[in-house]
Amino acid sequence: MEEQVILVNEKDEKIGLMPKLEAHEKGVLHRAFSVFIFNDKNELMLQQRALSKYHSPGLWTNTCCSHQRDGESSLEAGARRLQEEMGFVAELKETTSFIYKAPFDNGLTEHELDHIMVGQFNGEPSINDSEVAAWKWMDLEEVKHDIAKNPDLYTAWFKIIFEKFYQYLTL
Repeated sequence: MEEQVILVNEKDEKIGLMPKLEAHEKGVLHRAFSVFIFNDKNELMLQQRALSKYHSPGLWTNTCCSHQRDGESSLEAGARRLQEEMGFVAELKETTSFIYKAPFDNGLTEHELDHIMVGQFNGEPSINDSEVAAWKWMDLEEVKHDIAKNPDLYTAWFKIIFEKFYQYLTL
């Protein structure tokens, strides 16, 4: 069965469920999350999305991101997806949320109420190759500089978070 996303209003109140691809085809507002993992040096773990992803393939982004399942809290969803994509667990803290809309060249649109979570980890991930092509640690100032220099290498939501919600990326 295709994964369902939780449709929400602008107050983050659930108004229904829809298959993930259909929600992205129609550009309807749905709940999502973005996890940012830092090490002891305050470097951010970035992932490069797998080349097989149906949108934003091969682009660099935050440590992991996805959609909450029906009945699952944002923190539960973040922990689940961190394990599935990056192969480790970390305690997460939710810092803020925001709404964004980003159309893609393939006709799909991300229209999400995105919950930002942060956590700490100092090891090496065990990446899921079907989700993640590569990973690296980067200093936040280095990330900010590289986004300005090479914006086409990063996902839409990651650039928005760095531009508007940078202050929430601390533990």
